[in-house]
Amino acid sequence: MAAGGPLASRSKPGGPAAPHGLPGHLVDFVEALRRRGITVGPSETVDAGQVMSVLDLLDRESLREGLACALLRRPTHRPTFDALFELWFPAAVGSRADGAIDTSLPRNAKGEIDYEALRELIVELLTDGSPEAIELTELLTAQMVEELGQYQSANGPSFSAYQALRDVAPETLLKKILDGLLGNQQDGEARTTESYESEVAKRTAAQRIADFRKMIEKETRRRSAENLGKERVASYGVPRLAEEVDFLRASDAELTALKRNVTPLARLLASRLAVRRSRNRAGSIDLRRTLRKSMSTGGVPIDLVQRKPRRARPELVVMCDVSGSVAGFSHFTLLLVHALREQFSRVRVFAFIDTTDEVTRFFDAGADLGSAMSRMIREADLVGYDGHSDYGNAFGVFAERFTQSITSRTSLLVLGDGRNNYRDPNLEALARLVSVAKHAHWLNPEPRGQWGTGDSAAKVYNEVISMHECRSAQQLASVVAGLLPV
Repeated sequence: MAAGGPLASRSKPGGPAAPHGLPGHLVDFVEALRRRGITVGPSETVDAGQVMSVLDLLDRESLREGLACALLRRPTHRPTFDALFELWFPAAVGSRADGAIDTSLPRNAKGEIDYEALRELIVELLTDGSPEAIELTELLTAQMVEELGQYQSANGPSFSAYQALRDVAPETLLKKILDGLLGNQQDGEARTTESYESEVAKRTAAQRIADFRKMIEKETRRRSAENLGKERVASYGVPRLAEEVDFLRASDAELTALKRNVTPLARLLASRLAVRRSRNRAGSIDLRRTLRKSMSTGGVPIDLVQRKPRRARPELVVMCDVSGSVAGFSHFTLLLVHALREQFSRVRVFAFIDTTDEVTRFFDAGADLGSAMSRMIREADLVGYDGHSDYGNAFGVFAERFTQSITSRTSLLVLGDGRNNYRDPNLEALARLVSVAKHAHWLNPEPRGQWGTGDSAAKVYNEVISMHECRSAQQLASVVAGLLPV
């Protein structure tokens, strides 16, 4: 193994060590966490220093878990923490070739890399799955990055995970790994693809291939950080926090992580609403009665008279665009609203693409929300003609069929990007709804700078309803916390 370890703090082999020694290196790591949006205060940093003083610093996994316990507050921050830990506390510096274990890539008689033999070796290691096989796999991935992923750039040698995996194509090895995992069955036995064992084996094989790719990507980031600097690699190679992911650009994995944030986010917003509601229980000051009572004290309003508070919880009506462009944003917001439904006396949900239908029935208290969204798309009347967003017709249908759902106690929440495909925005219909509702707000997942560009009618709608930019879960939480009525 090359010189280095969990506390190797050199940017390049033989380069200068981090200033201020180990404490300075820890502070540098904490600052990297803060730059990625993870809140770490002085007390957590001191705790992390105390953790490092009692742990075996050569036990890298214990160090990782100890620092995670001291520095992290949310489990959703763990992927970002792990990626930064790999850069600030790398497993090695330079090549990871180990003289005690032969990890050289298989070659043919001409001295060229034998890709078929390499693929068979990968299948054998991923099928095994033992701790020893995992260790060998890590060393093999390091050698693959060294020999297959290295290329010359303007700044010198660099590394590419795509190039390291291009000729290996691990996703094509699924069947062989699956056969290896099911190899304990007798050849004469019938293998039903629907059996429990087969399904478990499929998921295991897919997960091991995904883990193999992650090993390659992790090793690529480590080697790139040695040449480019860990700060630069962290700026593009470290996953963003789930709450900072842009709704309109989120991958399926990022949206899945976002959905796991719904419950803690809803709990936080519910507590804020409860505090605001408790503060409003005293009621506002009745100026006329206060002045009348001050007559007995020479006009000095010593005793304030307050109006009786209205304790009734507000009603909420949600209109959401569920077309493909904003489906992820609407889905997440509906999950959030569903989690907050106890804060309102009544919640009604209306969805639309080019026409509107009420979908409240799909979001009962005990409903599975993933199934509810699927049923809503299949069963609700959301498409009237071509299936492209038509906000004008959607508002018109709502005003015609469901206008009685908006009263003077209703808070109206519209979700969508306002891209109307150059159709009539039907501003009058929306204006009528806004004039009746007690509160009306529009949450738009697009950046404010894109409002009104192309087929966007956002600026037109903004003339009659308050529109707010909600590009991420973090923005959505702050907006919703300030807007929801008490």
